[in-house]
Amino acid sequence: MEQGGFFFQALVYLAAAVVAVPIAKKLGLGSVLGYLLAGIMIGPFLLGFIGEEGQDVMHFAEFGVVMMLFLVGLELQPSMIWKLRHSIFGLGGSQVGITTIIITGIAMTMGFAWQTGLAIGLTFALSSTAIVLQSLNEKGLMKTEAGQNVFSVLLFQDIAVIPILAILPYLAIEGLVTETSSANHVATTWVEGWAIWQKTLLTIGVITTMVAAGKYLVSPMFRLIARTDLRELFTAAALLLVISAAVLMTMIGLSPALGTFIAGVVLAQSEFRHELETDIEPFKGLLLGLFFIAVGASIDFELVANQPTTIAGLVAILMVVKFFVLFIIGYLFKMGLDKNMIFSFSLAQGGEFAFVLLSFSTSNAILPVDIANVLIAVVAISMALTPLLMLFNEKLMQPRFGTKEAEKEDDEMQEDKNVIIAGFGRVGSTIGRFLQANGVQATYLDLDPDNVDLLRKLGMKVFYGDASRKDLLHAAGASEAHLLIVAVDEPEKTKDIIETAKKHFPNLEIMARSQSIINSYELVEMGIDHHYLEFLDSSLRMGVDALCHLGHRRHESFRALKTYRKNLEKFIPELSKIYKDRPLLISEAKKRMQLLEQTMLQEKADFHSEKDQGWDASQQIVEFGEEKLKDADL
Repeated sequence: MEQGGFFFQALVYLAAAVVAVPIAKKLGLGSVLGYLLAGIMIGPFLLGFIGEEGQDVMHFAEFGVVMMLFLVGLELQPSMIWKLRHSIFGLGGSQVGITTIIITGIAMTMGFAWQTGLAIGLTFALSSTAIVLQSLNEKGLMKTEAGQNVFSVLLFQDIAVIPILAILPYLAIEGLVTETSSANHVATTWVEGWAIWQKTLLTIGVITTMVAAGKYLVSPMFRLIARTDLRELFTAAALLLVISAAVLMTMIGLSPALGTFIAGVVLAQSEFRHELETDIEPFKGLLLGLFFIAVGASIDFELVANQPTTIAGLVAILMVVKFFVLFIIGYLFKMGLDKNMIFSFSLAQGGEFAFVLLSFSTSNAILPVDIANVLIAVVAISMALTPLLMLFNEKLMQPRFGTKEAEKEDDEMQEDKNVIIAGFGRVGSTIGRFLQANGVQATYLDLDPDNVDLLRKLGMKVFYGDASRKDLLHAAGASEAHLLIVAVDEPEKTKDIIETAKKHFPNLEIMARSQSIINSYELVEMGIDHHYLEFLDSSLRMGVDALCHLGHRRHESFRALKTYRKNLEKFIPELSKIYKDRPLLISEAKKRMQLLEQTMLQEKADFHSEKDQGWDASQQIVEFGEEKLKDADL
């Protein structure tokens, strides 16, 4: 097999990830650092399994960052974005502005022209969305106050890429020729050569169109696809949605990550939110891992070896400046020490958009290629050091200097996930309305898109998805929930859901709907104590009414109901041990039914007396009314 072939390259990347990441996780280093180390090991400067094609892989793997921003958008309600507006523009705007000014000043003192210095300052002001969010998610910090502040800054940085790309062409230095600049530059976007006001109008129009399409076109489209019951088609549609948003934004000169983030926010209230999340998540995880490996492999160790002092000094300057800028901003915004250290250590690195901006700067005659190569190495090394810095903060700084303040999750970041109801048909909807009437909000999952659409119009929080899937249960909050109510109407699907929940979420207490006595036996065998025959209550109530219409006293009928139900619930666990042996089951069930009949007849004989009849409320009312009539006649 040719060493440079596709399958060989796939083998190398996958093997490196499978070997390095578990080792890194075992050592407490986190998966991101594991991927980066894997990339360094297989890169051109160590084992040499990958060479120049690593840059092409990085461009492909950057789509993992795009997918991550889409999933982040799905987790955020528009109201949450509005709530974070002060931290987005306050923290984010301050960080980008102050960092740009300081780094531009440092670059100018090193002899660079102000145009080059400003380009470097704008580029170095950005941080790594992929590495930071992945690391915070692994450590469970994403929904803390520190995590929200970090996310706000990263979101502002992604937005800032738009004006940065618009500004850079105006910083071109006359007479500077680079290897990548060309007079025959081919337009790669629709807005190439447009005036700024035209680009602004187009941007507003495209974003408005995306919002309208997400609200009025995408959900009906997914509803139509869901009716086909083809999971792979739904996955294809989800990928099409993300890629379309990314391509559209790229063609108007905007960040594809920002475009998919907007698409995610628009669909955050869709009934298909959880299904989209679970379908995209595996691709996001794989591509992000590939991206981190490509970053590790892209570090030019030959260049580092030739200029170790220069590159080490620039890395130190970059990370120290950004750390202190972030720390001071955090202090001014009244963050606690723990939160501020997480905030500052998380963002003190260059970002993946720096690779794009540095390449753009060389093609627009702002930076010489040799300087850009050094800066690319600086950014890549700073990104690789980020997981170590976060680990340093967690293991050494926080225990010594932190205040150990309890982090509280923002309730608006997630729904109330104490209860998950799988199946929102006749049974599930009744349970859901009853719980809601008692102040209990739950997460509901159902596979019928029409049913989901109708119930959402009635104000219920229902999401489309197959609850037997581990990833969907996880997205619905099964790891933190207390109770799973399985109310689907298919016995096999009920068992699938229970098996998944018991295997992956042992914390869940499970209540299950049973469609038949045999189904109840199966549920008991699976270890489900709380199982409910769907027809039992209504059947027994109808039986009580039938007895009353036939002249039986109501209190006797309810006593009979209680006795029958108590014995039936006792028989089910006993018979579940032999239900697969049908002849034996029939024999034992017949014996128990005869015993039950004798018990009920004996109970009726024991309580059938004049004294006992006096407890019938309806009879007392009738007799009391007759006495009143007699008194009136007298």
